[in-house]
Amino acid sequence: MIFDLGGVVFDSPLHAIAAYERELGIAAGAVNRLVVATGPAGAWSRLERGELRLEAFYDRFEAECAAAGHPLCARTLMARIAAASRPRPAMVEAVRRIHARGLRTAALTNNWVGDAEAPRDGLRALFDVVVESAVEGLRKPDPRIYHRVLERLGVAPAEAVFLDDIGRNLKPARALGMHTIKVDEPGAALAELGALLGFPLHAEAPAGAPAR
Repeated sequence: MIFDLGGVVFDSPLHAIAAYERELGIAAGAVNRLVVATGPAGAWSRLERGELRLEAFYDRFEAECAAAGHPLCARTLMARIAAASRPRPAMVEAVRRIHARGLRTAALTNNWVGDAEAPRDGLRALFDVVVESAVEGLRKPDPRIYHRVLERLGVAPAEAVFLDDIGRNLKPARALGMHTIKVDEPGAALAELGALLGFPLHAEAPAGAPAR
């Protein structure tokens, strides 16, 4: 089982970005569109490949945003993302249950040096493999990073399930033959994954507890 972190195991950074866009009166989705439009040479992609540290990233990303007509404070944006990076208890419990069943688990994340979403403390112990873009010098959706996580897990694509909240990150995994689950709402994604695995991924409600 392969899990993205931000937007899957952790709360989505996209929500923090969207809130900052609304606060500044920037068009919804403008930041994400800029990241895609600037491509591999853009500041965000370079940050996630570990080619830039945050201090160097701020000025470069602000310049790109200003050139696109969306001026913002990159330092504030990244602080908002870090503050919103909270583990989702239901997802952490699901990973714990999967790991306890003896199934191999991996985290596959686009991140940066100093990213608050890097697996830490007891959470890292739940993953047999952790593949971070800032360490590998590769970022999703580059197909090479999917090959890398499969190799380290020691599984064939058809044996793997990959959960991510961004559609373009799921496409290469599907093309390799992996089963993919798009995480729009964590409960629905866990229900789909639990049905696929054949065992529950959430804590059972106490007897007599009201249904929710």
